[in-house]
Amino acid sequence: MAALETEAILLRSVDYGESDRIVHLLTPETGRLTAMAKGARRSRRRFPGTLDVFNRLAIGARARPRATMAFLEHARLVDPFLGIRANPARYALASFLTEMLDRLSPEGINGPEAEGLFRYATESLALLERAHPTPTLRLLLELRGFDALGLRPELGRCVRCGRVPDERVSATHRVNFHVSDGGIVCSACALRLDGLVGLELGTLRVLEAGSSADVESLPRIELAGDALAEAARLVFRFQRFHVGIELRSERFLEEILPISSAGTA
Repeated sequence: MAALETEAILLRSVDYGESDRIVHLLTPETGRLTAMAKGARRSRRRFPGTLDVFNRLAIGARARPRATMAFLEHARLVDPFLGIRANPARYALASFLTEMLDRLSPEGINGPEAEGLFRYATESLALLERAHPTPTLRLLLELRGFDALGLRPELGRCVRCGRVPDERVSATHRVNFHVSDGGIVCSACALRLDGLVGLELGTLRVLEAGSSADVESLPRIELAGDALAEAARLVFRFQRFHVGIELRSERFLEEILPISSAGTA
């Protein structure tokens, strides 16, 4: 069996049988890792209060070649992100982001792709521990999650012909985002397309800047009114296209950290 010693973020934990747990982990070595924690509900020595969602862990695991599940041998708590658990909005947003990662993160990856996903998860949870969540921060962290997953929407140029929006036009100029193509389309390319989401160029620029800004600057970015509704509609449609279903934590997040209903129409 191959041994693995690494850090991990716990994305999901499910009781199995009388004493075991199946855990979904995100590691910088493997991407998503599904593992069986034998006796986890009884052993305080190998798993001393560690197997809770969001926890950052140092783990030891064993994996058989071609097996669908590894065995988690031990886990040590590195960071429980306690600030997230003390605030409903932080908890709701963290639950949504980790569920999205659990559903979309690939298993068995390595190198920059796995490292990028793990970095996104740890940076986002660390930010949520300190920052007060806002609807704009919610949208930006979701967009950055898609980027880490290799699904970043193209917000800078037409995905069909490569045309860049004219910088001389007003920020109120309307542009179109084509959901299935995953990016903006110019007016010429949009003529025969369905599934378009319209928004102002100024809103698009805020989303583009927030997708690549330093993570610590994200709480200072704000959208409001129609711009927030437009951005929410785009992110919602894009998320539904890739995830396919409503995530379990989505309704809870909308109750705790709502965005105008126009954003998801």
